[in-house]
Amino acid sequence: MTSAQHVDGVLVQWGERLFYPSNRIVKAASTPRLDALNRRKAAVIRKRIEAVVRRAPQVMVKVTGGGRGMAAIAAHFRYISKNGRLNIEDDREVVRNGKEALHDLADQWRFGGSLIPEEGHRREAFNIMLSMPADTDARLLQNAAREFAKVELAGHRYVMVLHEHQANPHVHLSVRAEGSSGKRLNPRKSDLHRWRETFAEKLRGWGIEAEATRQASRGESRNFEPLWRVKAKEDGRLRSATAPTKVGPAYRDSRSQAMAGWAHIMKALAGSEAADDRKLAAQIAGFVKGTPFLQEQIKDRAREVQPARPAPRQQSAPDLKVARAGPDFSR
Repeated sequence: MTSAQHVDGVLVQWGERLFYPSNRIVKAASTPRLDALNRRKAAVIRKRIEAVVRRAPQVMVKVTGGGRGMAAIAAHFRYISKNGRLNIEDDREVVRNGKEALHDLADQWRFGGSLIPEEGHRREAFNIMLSMPADTDARLLQNAAREFAKVELAGHRYVMVLHEHQANPHVHLSVRAEGSSGKRLNPRKSDLHRWRETFAEKLRGWGIEAEATRQASRGESRNFEPLWRVKAKEDGRLRSATAPTKVGPAYRDSRSQAMAGWAHIMKALAGSEAADDRKLAAQIAGFVKGTPFLQEQIKDRAREVQPARPAPRQQSAPDLKVARAGPDFSR
């Protein structure tokens, strides 16, 4: 095995653990030669690493809630479209606005499949938000969101609305839980990560730099509050605050495993014959050193090795009889 093949093998082995969950694999054209397949996969992972170390913008995909009846779903239509003032686009790419259009959409959802009652006990729709930083082109973001929905929400009715009047441009999606096949949407954590990957991929297709790296792989510790807590806090209804940073064994284990993955990749690149690989290894070292998790570990170890201060010498109790007789005590 050549040095280049060894480096590619390490990149694929540890890069897939860092960047891809179990239900997502590195895309590479099929080929009968194993070394060629590894080379293609390694090239994909190199690009991911380069984007992470230069801190490319991270996409945000969040499920913000969902209606348990047609009343709640119609209310969300009114909210995201500003009561019909903003264009609302459906899964057929039909764009409409106005209150009459909202009524028509509500009727389509109510009767298009199993009947959705006005009030219900199960979630009949999911509300999703796709967002990027403030300097992102809003129209290109909308194009990427449209392509995302066609891939990830195929077979489901959905509507989307672009919001560009706030700090960060974002797209609101509302998707009917029941699909045309009768199968119901039920997103889990792995699905959300795949959604982030797909959205980032579609953004890159429109020339927007975007990444969808997990917090663990970036050594991040920030706790993001769910939307219901944010709204409750704004209304003064929140009874308990969430810790601003993550803690606990699961947090430490996931970050430690990610740091081990980075260490293996960095070691392989540092020993490569290619100058670009050695340069990338140095960039990884700088990135890892600046991660919040590693900074926490450095501080914890510094506290552990800090020599304990000697306990102050205890003075014997003063003779009360002498103290009472002295002039100092009287003052």
